[in-house]
Amino acid sequence: MKQAFHTILIKTQGPGLYECSDAVKDFVHSSGIENGLLSCFIRHTSASLLIQENADPDVQKDLCDFFAKQGMGYRHTAEGPDDMPSHIRSALTQTSLSIPLQKGNLALGTWQGIYVFEHRNAAHRREVMLHLIGQ
Repeated sequence: MKQAFHTILIKTQGPGLYECSDAVKDFVHSSGIENGLLSCFIRHTSASLLIQENADPDVQKDLCDFFAKQGMGYRHTAEGPDDMPSHIRSALTQTSLSIPLQKGNLALGTWQGIYVFEHRNAAHRREVMLHLIGQ
């Protein structure tokens, strides 16, 4: 059994989905591991990870529109009015993903991609830690 670790950096420009599938696949292919399990973990509480359709950009736009609501009189505004809404969006989505690896390829569906979902209004640098275990 082998393990490999890597952190990818995703630069965001405000709310939206930022595909990172290619960077993740590059890490997987360079690891030499053929079969196993990939764990992805985003090290932030105001962004999340999604596996989502990557063929039709309207899917990403509709997701962003759905999550766009900002104000409800939140008490937690330490980092601005988008602070608490971004924490709620993160709670409703995911901070980690597990993806099987089979014959050297991630077992994603035909139209699936891996995305960082930025919930803050400002640009950020998001770290996604990757851990692959297998043989």
